[in-house]
Amino acid sequence: MADLARLTEIIEPEANALGFDLVRVKMMPSEAGDGTQALQIMAEDPATGQLVIEQCAALSRAVSEQIDALEEQGDVLIEGAYHLEVSSPGIDRPLTRPKDFSDWAGHEAKVSMAKGYDGPRNVRGTLAGIDGETVTIEDNRAGTVSFPLGSIHSAKLVLTDALIAATQPLDTAGADEISEDEEEKADN
Repeated sequence: MADLARLTEIIEPEANALGFDLVRVKMMPSEAGDGTQALQIMAEDPATGQLVIEQCAALSRAVSEQIDALEEQGDVLIEGAYHLEVSSPGIDRPLTRPKDFSDWAGHEAKVSMAKGYDGPRNVRGTLAGIDGETVTIEDNRAGTVSFPLGSIHSAKLVLTDALIAATQPLDTAGADEISEDEEEKADN
């Protein structure tokens, strides 16, 4: 099993050096179905809240070089075969940092609690925000529900029209040219 805290210590400075904020580091089964693992890294450009493909590629190269250098020195960070996946968090992003719970207040979220939490296991509703280490959601069924940030197993935004409207487009460069080309084809 990989030490996610150690991997995060290695990956976060690489992301920061490129001007990105690290959103999540996670080990998961590979989608290839071949029994390998995937090291999933989600990061964002603070200016847009997303990453474009070139930014993902730059972070992937930086992290790969750092991990390779450490493994050459004998520091085994991940046991067995794995591949690296670097991505943007997307619109229905995971909520992993205190900042996420404040930045996305007012939007619908779905939260699953960690085992051992004494309260509702799953909560879904409008994210009210975070105060210190306490997250509050206006749950669709239970009303106002507050819980410690540390009791969350997973949390993510729910894709809604309001969320789509609030999300900045990444890059609209070239959109005018596409529209003009399509109009010219329609006229011919």
